[in-house]
Amino acid sequence: MTTRPTVATASDVRTVHTFCRYCLAACGIDVTVEGNRVTKIAPDKLNAHSWHDFCAKGRTANQLVEHPRRIVNPMRRVGESYVETTWDEALTDIAARMNGLIDADGPDAIGVYYGNPAGFSSSNIIFMNGWLDAIGTKSRYFVGSVDQNAMHVVSEAMYGSQLMSPVSDIDACDYFLLVGTNPAVSAWNWLETVPGGWRRALDRQKAGATIVVVDPVATESAQKADVHLAVKPGQDWALLLAMVKVILDEGLEHREDCADLATGVPELRALVADADLDDLAARCEIPRDHIESVARGFATAAGAMVVTRTGVSLHEAGTVAEWLGHVLNVVTGRMDRPGGRRFERGYVDALRMFELAKVEPHYSRLRGREMIAGAHALAELPDEITTPGRGQIKALVINSGNPVVSGPDGAKLDAALESLDLLVAVDFVQRESHRHAHWLLPAVHWLERNDLPAFTSSMHDEPFVQYGAKAVEPPPGAREEWRIWVDLALAMRRPLFGAKGVNGFVAATRRAAALTRRPGLEFTPHWINRLLIATSRKVNGRKLKWRDVVGNPHGLVLGPREFGHFRDALRTDDKRVHAAPPEFVARARELLGRPAPSAPPGYPLQLGNRRNRHSMNSWLNELPGLHPAGKGNEVLMHPDDAATLDVADGERVRVSSPVGSIELDARLSPRLRRGLVVVDHGWGSRIFDPRGGAAAQSFGVNRNLLVDAEGMDPLSQTSTLSATYVRVERLG
Repeated sequence: MTTRPTVATASDVRTVHTFCRYCLAACGIDVTVEGNRVTKIAPDKLNAHSWHDFCAKGRTANQLVEHPRRIVNPMRRVGESYVETTWDEALTDIAARMNGLIDADGPDAIGVYYGNPAGFSSSNIIFMNGWLDAIGTKSRYFVGSVDQNAMHVVSEAMYGSQLMSPVSDIDACDYFLLVGTNPAVSAWNWLETVPGGWRRALDRQKAGATIVVVDPVATESAQKADVHLAVKPGQDWALLLAMVKVILDEGLEHREDCADLATGVPELRALVADADLDDLAARCEIPRDHIESVARGFATAAGAMVVTRTGVSLHEAGTVAEWLGHVLNVVTGRMDRPGGRRFERGYVDALRMFELAKVEPHYSRLRGREMIAGAHALAELPDEITTPGRGQIKALVINSGNPVVSGPDGAKLDAALESLDLLVAVDFVQRESHRHAHWLLPAVHWLERNDLPAFTSSMHDEPFVQYGAKAVEPPPGAREEWRIWVDLALAMRRPLFGAKGVNGFVAATRRAAALTRRPGLEFTPHWINRLLIATSRKVNGRKLKWRDVVGNPHGLVLGPREFGHFRDALRTDDKRVHAAPPEFVARARELLGRPAPSAPPGYPLQLGNRRNRHSMNSWLNELPGLHPAGKGNEVLMHPDDAATLDVADGERVRVSSPVGSIELDARLSPRLRRGLVVVDHGWGSRIFDPRGGAAAQSFGVNRNLLVDAEGMDPLSQTSTLSATYVRVERLG
């Protein structure tokens, strides 16, 4: 492995002001560098916008940069081992094999799966899509189908754009209704970011605001709330529909917005008229009088908001629940008003950019399902690989992801990946999903690259810009992901972005840079960043300039929060919120017409999930600095459920479902509802040693091995990761 200097003089020590790119919180950080080695990462308390959510994930980011098993040169599989080789050899071989498959079976024979890390690198996403457009494939899969598709589907149906994500105006809110989220642990971010959001909500609570948490577990947030509604798992939709019914039946709606801003309110009235409040209360197992009290308190508060998150999404009714949360905000006048949800324009019109780059509609080969946010559902990927026919995926690139652990029925996907003609992994280390890879391509960490996340500027809770400066140089053999995509397009002789002339232009700039020894002449993402700032729109009457961006290393707040942009941002034809999309109303009626799901014979317990502050999905659970040696996940059980099974605290148990089983330690907690067991998502990946061949390192177990890939929300194609029923058995 390439090593970095470990000894430095005082003149070599410097501090780089940048921000963490592990999640949308984007905490400002100070990175202390000696020579070319990170020695300390601390919160940047001079950051103008974010740092209050700084956590151990950011503090230990350099451990991944310096991982002893890091891939630092392209590695080719030879038999059961790997050998280091050159980029020329890697690109030539991959290009030839992919071109052969395209010529034989069409462009959809080449697939890509990309995970969350790719989403926090604007250059990666831009040029990955440029390469996909170059080869013409629609075999595109994204981790969003695991937990966020419902939000995209609801946003498109109600607001006209899959990327229109309202942000929270916490500092003026008087009533918080938090559904399926635990901001005390996860911070107030998902498809929005509110730095220090939970602390700010608690400050509002001290000033008299009410916090209501809806969750089947008495989470850290629920323990601080004024009201905790321990809803039956998967029945959030029934609770929210009951609240809509109370508000409309009692005339507590915001009449102006219901008449002018929104369409579909009559259809909502018809829906709730056919729903029985006692039935809805029984479905969600919340007393009727509690529902009525919360509905009235929410509707009559001066400023209020409903916030729905991942916990809502992981069930077959997740999209209906997500929709009803937005409905509550709309019908009670919480959109674009202080204390509610607003639209942040940002300095770049991300909605328009998304429209310009939007992938043409495409339906999956086997199930006939349409793409959501430009990608198909991960649950469909195994069958698309193993089922013969025109369009069968025969080569796959995994871009910064770990789908065997992130998605349902990982064993099925693992077997499918083994059958591929070509599997290419772009990452820092060889993870569980890469164990059958033919090529391992070394990526560059965000500590080693510059970035301007312009397309997420509308997801901040205030107008803000910060340039992500790199802290250290990457290993010589590693390449930024954007360059890998460009190089592949050139090697395959296919036009980047599907546009003739782009490849020739890129090659010409490279030749000019080499001949003149002026690297700035080469076309890179820096050109795009400069263009985005040059064409950015005014924020609070201020035109942003490049010198503003680079001259404020702690970030720059572009002015106060503004209201009044929500309606202009709507992408619906009539510039109104469509409060009752027919497909959502029909699905709600379908749910009302059948009994609530119940445990099948032999599997009496429902599998849930929770958020761990020092865990990050499936790609940061392998670092010893975050998790002490031997530490993994465990199964949480209610003491009464454990007693019926004679399971003691700390005892080893087997958790089984119809599709798989895992073994782990039991931890008893009265914070859970009876009948629910919780196992953290994102564990169970192995880190392999492709260079030395040492034994794989492993932390925890993969709870998604218990989840059947057939379970899916029909509206959003989200896998029902928290709707699986299991049994627990002692191993002692």
